[in-house]
Amino acid sequence: MATKSWILQILSFIPLLLPVTYSLDFNFHAVFNFGDSNSDTGALIAAAIEHIDPPFGQSYFRKPSGRYMDAMDLPFLNAYLDSIGTPSFQKGCNFAVAGSTILPANPTSVSPFSLWYQVNHLIRLKHRALELPAKGKKYNKFIPLEDYFTKGLYMLDIGQNDLATAFYSKTLDQILASIPRILAEFETGIKRLYDEGARNFWIHNTGPLGCLTQNVAKFGTVPSKLDERGCVSEHNQAAKFFNTHLHALCKKLQGDFPDSDITYVDIYTIKLNLIANFSRYGFEQPIMACCGLGGPPLNYDSRISCGQTKVINGSSVTAKACPDSTEYVSWDGIHYTEAANQYVSSQILTGKYSDPPFSDKMPFLLKLKF
Repeated sequence: MATKSWILQILSFIPLLLPVTYSLDFNFHAVFNFGDSNSDTGALIAAAIEHIDPPFGQSYFRKPSGRYMDAMDLPFLNAYLDSIGTPSFQKGCNFAVAGSTILPANPTSVSPFSLWYQVNHLIRLKHRALELPAKGKKYNKFIPLEDYFTKGLYMLDIGQNDLATAFYSKTLDQILASIPRILAEFETGIKRLYDEGARNFWIHNTGPLGCLTQNVAKFGTVPSKLDERGCVSEHNQAAKFFNTHLHALCKKLQGDFPDSDITYVDIYTIKLNLIANFSRYGFEQPIMACCGLGGPPLNYDSRISCGQTKVINGSSVTAKACPDSTEYVSWDGIHYTEAANQYVSSQILTGKYSDPPFSDKMPFLLKLKF
């Protein structure tokens, strides 16, 4: 994929990241990630649910990798569902699957691997990791050590699809009313991880859904539906409502689990600031997709995905990438470009968008571009 997602941009700095206790000698031994396409490293492909075509991968892998993100300095965080090539899970594992939701999947869901099933996969991995050493030391280089499951970092970025897909069949009021149920399911997932020994949590809120090209194309055809940035107002309203309650839940969990470090990260503010002030950060297109079909103002056609060739209205057309993706915030109308994700990750690592914040502890360790 041409994008380099925020999560593995961050993973390159994991040895430098500090827990909420700010112990300078602390290093996370492993990373366990849960989420959707914002951090999928190939699970949807491994499950044979989807395939990826060029130009995905053009900026980094030079081929379609099936990954929705990639690492820079650390070993790649292997997708749990990808068992080809003897993947190593010693430094952690990625359970994220594109299209996944917090709520249980239904027959029309893109991915059947909701948060519940992703946590199930972690539990299975842990149990297998504890069993295998008895069968020989040859397995040690492929599995996390027992204490890695307690000392590891558990990253969660999920919920975007619960909200975005709901707009196709529900009103805003109905969606807002469903958020407590969504977050109750999320809390259950956190508690299950805690019961398995997880103590270090990094929880991302959801971004401004109304600014995604896909949503603007579908729900923003009436100008009154758009805000001053060209984003769909109701989608962003739902995201903000979700985030407010997610933040409150994280504060509650901090009280429920005083022996844990639970950090809430405000992705929404970071991304909205990028879109509102795109030119300040060197971008030229805040909404229009780099890879798509149709040209300005959105270059997005729901009938054809980035890299695909189809016959539409009697003509064969291909959704191609723009010449320079660094000018765009949106890659394919749903995901951000590598350049945009680099901005997002750099802002996360300042620490000032986190609760508890760690801005007074981190900046001297990092060389941030933005």
